[in-house]
Amino acid sequence: MNTNTLPISRRSFIVGSGAGALGISFGAIDFAHAQTGPFTPIAWVSIAADNTATIYSAGSEMGQGTMTSLPAVVADHMELDWSKVRVQHAPPDPKRFGNPRFGGGLTTGASRTVTGYYEPLSLAGLQGKLVMLGAAAAQWNVPVSELRAENSLVIHAASNRRVSYGELARTAAAPAELPKVDKTMLKPMAQFKLIGKDLTRVDLAGKTSGTAVYGIDVRLPGMLYASLLSAPVQGEKAEKVDDAATKAVPGVKAVVIIPTGVAVVADSFHTARKARDLLKVQWSSTARGRQYDSDAALKDYVARAENLADAGVTFHAHGDAAKEIAGGARTFKATYTTEHVSQFTMEPMNTTARVDGDKIELWTPSQTVGFVVGGVAAAGGFKPENIKVNIQLLGGGYGRRVEAEYAVDAALIAKAVPGVAVQMIHTREDDFVRAKPRPATAQHLVAAVNAQGKIVGLQHRVVAEQIYARLLPGAFKASGNKDSPVMEFADGVYDIAGHHVQQLIEDRGIACSFWRGVGAGYVKFGIETLVDEVAVGTSQDPLQMRIELCNKSPRAQAVLREVATMSGWNGQRPAGRALGLAFSDAWGTFCAMVVDVSLNAGRPVVHNIWAAVDCGHALSPKNIQTQIEGSAIFGLSAALGEKLSYKAGEPQQKNLGAYNLLRANQTPVVTVKVMPTDNPPGGIGEVGLPPLAPALANAIARLNGGKRLRNLPFPDKVA
Repeated sequence: MNTNTLPISRRSFIVGSGAGALGISFGAIDFAHAQTGPFTPIAWVSIAADNTATIYSAGSEMGQGTMTSLPAVVADHMELDWSKVRVQHAPPDPKRFGNPRFGGGLTTGASRTVTGYYEPLSLAGLQGKLVMLGAAAAQWNVPVSELRAENSLVIHAASNRRVSYGELARTAAAPAELPKVDKTMLKPMAQFKLIGKDLTRVDLAGKTSGTAVYGIDVRLPGMLYASLLSAPVQGEKAEKVDDAATKAVPGVKAVVIIPTGVAVVADSFHTARKARDLLKVQWSSTARGRQYDSDAALKDYVARAENLADAGVTFHAHGDAAKEIAGGARTFKATYTTEHVSQFTMEPMNTTARVDGDKIELWTPSQTVGFVVGGVAAAGGFKPENIKVNIQLLGGGYGRRVEAEYAVDAALIAKAVPGVAVQMIHTREDDFVRAKPRPATAQHLVAAVNAQGKIVGLQHRVVAEQIYARLLPGAFKASGNKDSPVMEFADGVYDIAGHHVQQLIEDRGIACSFWRGVGAGYVKFGIETLVDEVAVGTSQDPLQMRIELCNKSPRAQAVLREVATMSGWNGQRPAGRALGLAFSDAWGTFCAMVVDVSLNAGRPVVHNIWAAVDCGHALSPKNIQTQIEGSAIFGLSAALGEKLSYKAGEPQQKNLGAYNLLRANQTPVVTVKVMPTDNPPGGIGEVGLPPLAPALANAIARLNGGKRLRNLPFPDKVA
């Protein structure tokens, strides 16, 4: 198996991910069952006789609050009493619980969880309410139109009667067909009772008490542990293995060779790790990745980005950018680079697997059930229907847990020791060796302004390693060879007469993948720093220029004006301090950000970050604030020092001693204002990241005489 391209068959992927529209259906309930067990008015909810309701949550919970926000949508429209709601992770059944934004697959990522499920869950909740109203109408022999529901009760005001959902559940029978509903029947934002309220997160108690079960916390009777010595370069394999010393270690149960490395299975992880270090392995040396030097590659990318004769693929175009640029009164040009960065999740990769005959069960902290099923089916020879996946809490995802090669490794190891559960755990160093980092990029931008200083033409060229072209080649080809995550949100709401975005794909043998913000994290860096440079170069206020560029989007203008007020944009700053501004419209959410910076011996010190955010229906304002804070800090860390470099295909940073994460004493005050509007919700988990780096760079430029920073991460000293 090539580690760069997991051989997932079309059938395996479709069965695992659920390629179809979201289904809203009844469980198989008859009258007798309804009297003795919970009643399931819709697939997402079951109601017990004591009036408690269990709501299934389909998204993987990795700290973003999906186990609270999604059930709240159902509960609000079904008029459930939130104090009586219990939340349970949905079974891995894509036909019932798949995300429409992922083709019906059970995937959590790309800020699509709320945006994908919001309308279907709203409609499902409304259907559930109508089912309960219908049950009460039948019981009382009154028209449904005379009934209303609130707090898990059905009320008939004319007769002063009321009945709880739980009482109805004792005798209710599923109707032959669910009530017909459409989005025009949904209640408006002003009538929300749970959506937009700061509910206590349902995952908080377990995480606070230490009882929450992450993937690494799974414990099963008789469980063994595995430590995997991975090939030092992606695509290589073990050719000769001397395991004599390893097998002599007490507690070692097996040495297993798999396509990606050599695993030691033992009675404890400590033993497995200790014995693994005694392995003597001769690795193959033919992988293309062995030729990869990230510093040299980046120089090549810069040359390619600046070579306008290399057209690449048009990712976005409107108007005639070339004509506008040629006829502009003045042009501005800049080239930007970004290095590889690692997801660095708090919880390292792990999976527990148990094989029984031709069946396998896995316990894994994954963002994508489909890739787990598809990968295990393809690599392990299991039929998809014989693969059971239990998604655990994730100790961070950031895109690293979308792909599932770590789960495939665990499955192959468990297959070699059938009948017993085996937990495979990566050390931090293992995670770096197996990293699929964010692509390294070079961008070349050319902007032209007219005589009034308005940007009328913009050419944007991005050279980057592939993601979709490697991972989902069918979808990549069907899109016209557009690698969407690499290029996402290079377009936008700015009113520019001619705009042309070109993508130039690279493949140097090192698999790159999703990272928090992916494309938006660097394309907005290029766009927003160049816009700022144009504003300064044409003697315009960077805020006012952006407001005018957003003349077709009042929502965008509103967050820009609000963040200016929050930060005192036009006020006096203390000596040695400066503000920088940036804007992002990624994931259907409008975010304007201002950063307050000073320099200490040439090093940037960030004091404050202000952000104004309009994500439409704000499911939980407090949680949205938390997500903006977290993603902004994530972006600040990447801007100030994160870099994963490769020499001869091997990562050079393998733990915090060399990989420079932001420290606590570098963390600024972050102030977020959530501005709800009566619009469908946008994504939120990554929103604070794209504007951070350009806002910071723009502030630094004000402090160092206009010198522009065009490379991420920034140098240790910027002035």
